Parts: sequence; C-alpha cells; structure tokens
Amino acid sequence: MRAMNRSAALLLGLGLMLLFPPEGMAQKYGGVLRSILRQNPPNLSIHETTATNVTASMTPVYGNLVWFDPYIPKEGPETIRPELAERWQWSNGQKDLVFTLRQGVTWHDGKPFTSKDIKSTFDVVRGAVKGGLKLNPRKRWYANITGIETNGDFEVTFRLARPQPSMLTMLAAGNSPVYPAHLDWAVLRTKALGTGPFKLKSFLPDRQIELEKNPGFYLKGRPYLDGARFIIIKSAAAEIGTLIGRQADTGSMLTTPKPVYEQLKAANVGLAFIETISTGGVTILMNTRKPPFDNPRLRKAVTLAADRAGLIKSVYQGAAVKSAALLPKPWGSWGLDAEQLSRLPGYGEPEKNKAEARRILAEAGHGPSNPLRVTLETSVNQSYTAPATWLIGELKAVGIEADLKPAEHANWFGKAARRDFILGVHVTGNSIDDPDSGFYENYSCGSERNYTDYCNAEITKMVDAQSAELDLEKRKRMVNEIDIHLQQDGARPYLANQLDYYAHQSFIRNYIPHYVFFNGWRLTEIWLDK
Repeated sequence: MRAMNRSAALLLGLGLMLLFPPEGMAQKYGGVLRSILRQNPPNLSIHETTATNVTASMTPVYGNLVWFDPYIPKEGPETIRPELAERWQWSNGQKDLVFTLRQGVTWHDGKPFTSKDIKSTFDVVRGAVKGGLKLNPRKRWYANITGIETNGDFEVTFRLARPQPSMLTMLAAGNSPVYPAHLDWAVLRTKALGTGPFKLKSFLPDRQIELEKNPGFYLKGRPYLDGARFIIIKSAAAEIGTLIGRQADTGSMLTTPKPVYEQLKAANVGLAFIETISTGGVTILMNTRKPPFDNPRLRKAVTLAADRAGLIKSVYQGAAVKSAALLPKPWGSWGLDAEQLSRLPGYGEPEKNKAEARRILAEAGHGPSNPLRVTLETSVNQSYTAPATWLIGELKAVGIEADLKPAEHANWFGKAARRDFILGVHVTGNSIDDPDSGFYENYSCGSERNYTDYCNAEITKMVDAQSAELDLEKRKRMVNEIDIHLQQDGARPYLANQLDYYAHQSFIRNYIPHYVFFNGWRLTEIWLDK
C-alpha cells in the first residue's frame, strides 16, 4: 500500500509540474493549430450527440466542473483535477457531492458563471426540467441524482439516491461540459458559448470550424495558441493528401490505423506519431425488437460467425486487440482478461464457432438453399465500412447473405438513434473508463444510446449493484460478470479495439491523446514549436 501511495504521489507531482511548468521553459505563444475533422458534425451540441467530431471541435470552447489531467493518457479518479470547481468533497455516506466553484469566470459573452449554470445544465441532462433537447444520449448517467441544490453563486451540491463512485468521473468526461443557463440550448446546435480557452469564430459546413483565443480565459497565461481550425474532410485519401502536403497539423480521431500510418511514414514528410488505443470498439448492432434478431439464437449465430482474430489480422494488420464492453487492459482498468475473452462466443476456434452458427441457422430453417438475407448498414466512414465489409464475408460463410448499405456519417447516427436498421456495424466509444458510462448508455432499458434496444431486468439489477459498490476489487468482479453476460446474450457483440497512431506535425508540443478519445481535447496546454 505504501508503494502504491508513493507511486500515486509521484504521478500527481509530475502532473502538477507539467500543468504549472517551471519558469523559463520555452513555451511559445501564437499560431493556429490546424486539425482535420472527418465528416460534417451532426450539430455543435456536445450534450446532444455521441459523434467524436463534435467532441473534438467543441471541447476547447467549454469547461467542466472537473477535468482529467491533460498530461496523463490513462484516466481514472486519481487523475481528476479542478476546473470550474476549485474543490469538492463527499458527505452523507457518499450520497452528497459538494462543489466549491471558481470565482471570476465569465462566459464568452461576458456574463458571469455561477452555480445556476451547473444546476441548469445537469437538471436538463438528467431530464428533471425540459431544455429543448432533441437527443439526450447520456441521460441515464445521471438517473441516480435526486436533486441539485445551490448555496449562493459558488457552491452546488449533487444529492444522490445511493452512493455512486463514478459520479465524479462522469462529470470529468469530455461529454459533460457546463452550458450557460441564460441561453436556449437549441441555439447551441449551430453556435457555441462556453467558458473555455477558445471561442467559436465560425462554422462553415463542409469546409471548416474556426476557433479563436479567449482573451478572458480565467487561467492566466493560457492558452498558448491564437486559435484552432478544424478542416472538414470526408475521405481517407483526402486526409492523407492533406497531411502529406502539410496543409494540416494533426489528423482526425481514429483515422490513422496501421495501413494509413505506414503510408504516411513512408512519405517521409516529418510527421510524428503517437500509438494509442481506440476506446471505440467495433461492434455489431442487431435490432432486438425486429425480426430476425429478436431471436437471441440468431444473434448468437452472428457473433459466432465473426472470427475476431481474422479481423485483427486482415483488416487491421495486427494493430488491434480483442475486447468486450469495456476498454481492455492495460489501457483500461475494467476490461476482461485474455482467458475470460477466450470463453466467449466468437473468440475461440473459428471453424468450430462457424459450425455451431450453421447449426443454429439450420434449426431456424436457413441453409444453402434458403440463406438468411439482411441489409447491413453503417457509416460511410472507413473505420466503419472496413470491418463491415469484412463481416459480410464472415456471415456468408455460415449462410447469411448481407448487402452493405453505408450512410453519411451524421445520417448513420440518426438512423441508429431511431433504430432504423436491422443489422449494423458501429464504433461504440465509452466516454470514460468506468462501467457506469458504457453500461447505462449502451445496455440500460430505455436509454437513447441503447441502439439495439436490449433490455434485461436481471442485468439492470446487476448494473445498479456494481454502480453502488464502494469496494473496488469486488466491483471489478461484478463488472466482469456483467460483461460476460452481455457478450453471451448478443446484446451488442464486440469485435475489436483498433490501435491508432495519431499523425501530427513534429513541431506540436503537449499533444497527448488520451486512451478514452472523448477526453483531453481542451487544447489549453498545446503550443507550436516553430
């Protein structure tokens, strides 16, 4: 225990040294960071979408109560730092979370930030008051909140029905920004107004999003950059050409897999790379409310047909790892280990799995003369279409004929939210490395982001129980049991988490992609060494 505490203290000390660098370090001010944004964002409201291109481009505009240390890519409760809150404390048997807020902060329009903004934001997100939301994908995160109370302008208390250790971690997520109470949220779909280090300058669909430095940012001396420009590009080939031509400084999230990395590296144009994992697992969506996948046996046949090792070898050139509902170790803290994964449907011997899939299909009346015919839908984004194309071959080998139907990236998210599909391939990203994020968003009955409409009352009880558990090791065992059940039920079968290599120009400093890619994009600490 003492060794662990010393390590934690050293880690914290390093983080603080980096956040508050010694005098004389050669950080440079100025310049505009040019980043690629793959596809048009569906809107600009982080709270109303799960699209990574919204989070990446809008995170610099906003602030959170608390925020993950930007210098530590593997996140957890120990890496949470103050942001709009100066400090916090638990009370009442860990059912009350009290925040003391930072004073002197203003919104980009000059109005003061207060506790009313906190209460307004999270009352809307948890559904306690109407806020004009079209979509609310993270409503289930905050279902345990019974009330949010303010005490003057600079104190706010979150009251919980039961203990929930993950609450602080969820509030630190990139998907949990604070919105202004004085603006209608409908406005924030096309505009943005925050407290962050950058202000929205312009949004030109199909072209770019431009941010400019916030001169009134509360953290003195930050940001280093004068601004950031997100160039909207719709194809992998165009992105590669833009980077090789040095017309952009960073690639977009999750678009530098190994084949692209090898191509960019071979171009020898001075690009640097950071190897990390995509927290977005490639998953199979089967609509459990519509035939034929309202039949759990047919869902099992699909997941048995998919040879995960074959996907990793052929599509990702070995640069991916097998996974389930939670980020695999060592990048995450909660995922199943290799032995647990090996016992799941579709993770063992491929031929044996495919034989069982054929037998299940035969029992349902399908065979060579009567294949099961379905449409496989997904996003036109290459990180979706590549595994989808591969899956069509796997399904055909067991007697399922699937036709690929890709949609524009923004349209695909809408189809998934409406359950307007039978079979799909989706990149499912957890917003934090904590089970409450993925379990409540993706598998709880009635959740907007539970795209397959999987609903199991027993699993719901198990999820609530682990959420309230304060003993960390006991909670991990409970979480693993739930994950195994979800994979066996075909709730949303996982295929793999790919590795990504985050291409960027070598003159960028403090560019540290987090393992959970929704986080860490505030851009406060980035500077250009040129």
